[in-house]
Amino acid sequence: MAEPTFAVKRANPRFSFFADGEASLGDGTLVAVQLCELSSRGCYIGALEPIPVGTGLLLRICSGMGTCELRGKVIYIHSRNSLGLFGMGVLFGKMSAEQRSTIDAWLHELAGKHAALTGNPLITSEK
Repeated sequence: MAEPTFAVKRANPRFSFFADGEASLGDGTLVAVQLCELSSRGCYIGALEPIPVGTGLLLRICSGMGTCELRGKVIYIHSRNSLGLFGMGVLFGKMSAEQRSTIDAWLHELAGKHAALTGNPLITSEK
C-alpha cells in the first residue's frame, strides 16, 4: 500500500545542511546522528537507532561552520526501510541568544548558497 501524500506547509524555509551530531537522551543514552536539513525551528536527523516521538533530547551539532548544543524534541520519525536507518524531525526548544545567533548564522550562509545556485533568494529570519 502506498503511503498517503500530504501537502507540505512550512512557515520557515528548510535547507540542506550536512553535519555530524549527537543526541543525548534523558536516560544518558548517546545516539550518533547526522543532520541533513535545518530550519530556524528544527532539523531533520538520521540515525541507526530510532528515537521515539515525543522524546526530549540535547542535540549537539558539529559543522565546519561551528558547534551548537540545544534542546529539542522528536516530533516524527520515518523508517528508511531495508537500509536500517531512521529519519527524525526535531523541533528545537527555547534557545538562548547565543544559540539563536549560531542557527541564524548557519541559515544565512545556507540561504546565500541557495540564492547563488538558484537565483532565488529566501528570507530565513523570523520576525
